[in-house]
Amino acid sequence: MKFPNIEEITSKELAQLLLDSRNPRPLVLDARSQTEYAVSHIETATQMDPLTPDLAVLSTVPKDHPIVVYCAVGYRSAKLAQHLNEAGLKCIYNLSGGIFHWANEGRLMFREQHPTQVVHPYNAIWGKLLKSSYHDHEQ
Repeated sequence: MKFPNIEEITSKELAQLLLDSRNPRPLVLDARSQTEYAVSHIETATQMDPLTPDLAVLSTVPKDHPIVVYCAVGYRSAKLAQHLNEAGLKCIYNLSGGIFHWANEGRLMFREQHPTQVVHPYNAIWGKLLKSSYHDHEQ
């Protein structure tokens, strides 16, 4: 299933946006499960269920504020981005390649407030897209 209305953003572009203090920092939403989010996430990310998103959480976010959504590889986040788009939010981006790509590039991730280098591999098949050194082997 394709999501033609959803723009993509690269991990490099997102990293630059998160460091750019001249512009409003994008709201970053993690569309993975709470279990996956607990293993690691992008520093400022808030976890949101892609199937039953709690859009009330976003009621104070201006409609044109940039929102970046990600998951493991990009499918669940594209679904969530589509929900947000249908709810009237205007500036939504899906992180191309998801957190797997982010991790594979060696970008910073967090577990609670501490930097980490592991990611929940989602499952054995999708986990093959993640460099094995980044797998959370407790899963």
